[in-house]
Amino acid sequence: MVGAWQRRFLWGMLLIYVTARICQLYADRLPTLFIVVLHVVPPALFALVHGSILYTPKGISVFATFCLGGAILAESIGLRTGFPFGRYYFTDVMGPKIFQLPVLLGLAYLGIGYVAWILAVLILGTCDKPIRGARVFTVPLLASLIMVAWDVSMDPDWSTLDHAWIWRDGGAYFGVPVSNFLGWFLTAYLYYQAFALYCRANPTLAVLSRRFWLPAILFYAVCALGNLLILNLPMAPPVVTDAAGKQWLTADILDSCALISLVVMVPFALLAWRKDPGF
Repeated sequence: MVGAWQRRFLWGMLLIYVTARICQLYADRLPTLFIVVLHVVPPALFALVHGSILYTPKGISVFATFCLGGAILAESIGLRTGFPFGRYYFTDVMGPKIFQLPVLLGLAYLGIGYVAWILAVLILGTCDKPIRGARVFTVPLLASLIMVAWDVSMDPDWSTLDHAWIWRDGGAYFGVPVSNFLGWFLTAYLYYQAFALYCRANPTLAVLSRRFWLPAILFYAVCALGNLLILNLPMAPPVVTDAAGKQWLTADILDSCALISLVVMVPFALLAWRKDPGF
C-alpha cells in the first residue's frame, strides 16, 4: 500500500526532475553544479522511496549497495587502468570528488539505474510476480540495455560539450569511445544480475496500482524528451574539439543525442507503459 506522503514525494521528485531538464535551457544563467544536483539527486531519492515500497527498505538497500558498490568499483578501476570504459578523467563540473570520483556520480547510477530496472521488470511482465526462471537473467540483460541507451543519449553532451569528464583518446562516437558503452553494459549487468539473484532468494509480491508504476516510466521518458530541449544548448560553440584533437559539429552531437532518445529511449518507456498492469 502506498501512503499519501509517499505518493506526493514520488510525484514531487518527478516534478523537480522536469525542472532540472528545463534548467538546461538556462545553462548560461544558472550555476552548473545546481543543474547537476537537480539532475541526479531527485532520481536517487525517488529510487529509495519507490524501491522501499516495492522491495521493502531492506531490498532497496541491497539494490543500492550492489548498484553503488559496482559503479564505484568499476569507475575507480576505469580511472586508473582504462578498463572497462576507456581512458578518461573527471573535471570539476560534477562537484566534489573523492579519490578522483565525483560524489554525485554514484547518485546518477542509483537513480536512473533503478528506473531502468523498473522498466525492464514491467516490459518482461514481472511486476506482479516474483523473479524466477529465465527472468532471473533476462531482466538484468534488458535493464542493462535500457541503462546503456541512456548513456548513449547523453555521454557526448556531458563529455565532449560540457566537459564533465574527458576521454583522453577521444572516440568514434563524437569523442566517446565505443568501449565506454560496452563497459556500461558490463557494469550494469553485474549489479543487476546480483540483485536479480537476491530477488529470487527473497521474493516479494506487491499488488500496486498503475499510479505507482507511472512515475518511474515518466522519469525515463522525461530523461529522453529532455534531450530535445537542448538542441540549441546555451553557450555551446558551433564546433568542439575532443581530447584527441578531432573536431565535431555541436549540432550533429545534439541531433544524434535527440535521435537516440526518440528511437530507443522513448520506445522503452512506451513498452513499459503498455505493459503496466493498470493499462
